[in-house]
Amino acid sequence: MTTNYSLSQLGWTSFFQQQLSLEEWDVFIPSRVVAQHRSYLELINLHGKQRLPLASDMPLLTVGDWLLLDGKGRFHRALNRLSFFSRKAPGSKLVSQSIAANVDTVFVTCSLNSNFSLNRIERYLSLVKDAGADAVVVLTKADHCEDAMSYVRKVQALDTLLVVEAVNALDATSIQGLDAWCGEGRTIALLGSSGVGKSTLINTLLGYAEQATGLIRDADDKGRHTTTARTMHFMPCGGILLDLPGMRELQIADCEQGVKETFTDISDLEKLCRFSDCHHQDEPGCAVQAAIASGELESRRLASFNKLMQEQAFNSASLAEKRANDRAKTRFYRSVSSHHAKQRKKGWS
Repeated sequence: MTTNYSLSQLGWTSFFQQQLSLEEWDVFIPSRVVAQHRSYLELINLHGKQRLPLASDMPLLTVGDWLLLDGKGRFHRALNRLSFFSRKAPGSKLVSQSIAANVDTVFVTCSLNSNFSLNRIERYLSLVKDAGADAVVVLTKADHCEDAMSYVRKVQALDTLLVVEAVNALDATSIQGLDAWCGEGRTIALLGSSGVGKSTLINTLLGYAEQATGLIRDADDKGRHTTTARTMHFMPCGGILLDLPGMRELQIADCEQGVKETFTDISDLEKLCRFSDCHHQDEPGCAVQAAIASGELESRRLASFNKLMQEQAFNSASLAEKRANDRAKTRFYRSVSSHHAKQRKKGWS
C-alpha cells in the first residue's frame, strides 16, 4: 500500500516554495527524487510514487532533489538546492559524482574499533561543511569499546561546537540522542566507510530491517558493502533518512571552503603567520609551527589539513581541465558539423 505524504513531510520548506511563481504553484506538481536508477528516477509527491524516465535535455539530478512535473507527469524544471554533496568519482576517472541534495543534517559514522580514524572524520566533515549541511559525528559499536568517552573527547577536540554521540546501533535507547535531528520533514543522510554499522543504525532508526547487515572481518575490523544504492526512507518520528553506499574511496574536489571550516584552528593561526603565503613548513614567523611546538596544535592535524587542501586543489584543477577540454571538443565537433552542412548545401544549390 502506498502512503501519501504532505509536502512538509517530504521536506518541502519556504526555501523551495519561494522559487515558484503563483502560476507554477497552480499548474505544476512539486516532486522529490527518492531513488536514482540508470534510466529513470523514482519520485514521490502528493499523489504517491512515480517514475520519471531520464532524458538528455534534463539536468543532472540526484537523490533528494526537488523538481516540478506538469499535469502529464513530464519534467518541467529542477529547483535550486539547499545543500549539495558531490565527490570526485572513484578511481582515475576525471568526473564529478553527485551524491545527494537538500540534506539538512549528516550523521558522520565511524566505528570504535581499529578502523577509527580522526583523519577520515575530518575528510567527511570537510565534505559536509562545503555542501552546506550540519554534521553530527556518530561513533558506533560503543558496546564493544571499553572507554568510548575517550574517543568522544578525541573527536570533540577537533571542534568544541561539534556534536558527537557514541552509540550502540543495535539499541534503540542508545540512539535516542539522535532524535533531535530527526523531526518531521528533516532530511538526514548517513556517511561513513564500509563496515562502520550504518545499515544496522538505519534499521534501528527505522524500527525495522530495511537494510541487510554484514559481518566484520576479524583481521582488520573492516566490513563488506551491504548497501549499493542511494535510497530514501521515512522514519516513524517523521524524519527522512537517506542512506548512501559505504565509501572506501572519498576523493574531494572544489572543497576548499569546507576544509578551511573544518580546520578553523589552523585557518585562524594562518592569519598570524609573518608571510601571507606561508606553507607552515620552516618559514620564519610561522604561527602554525609555533602552535605545534607549544603543544597547542597536533602535527597530525596539520598533516591532515595539508593533505586535504592539496587533494582538493589537484582534483579541482584536473576536473576543470577536463571540462575545458570537453568544451573545446564540443565546439570542434559543432564547427565540423556546420562545415559539412554548408558543403552539402552548396552541392544542392
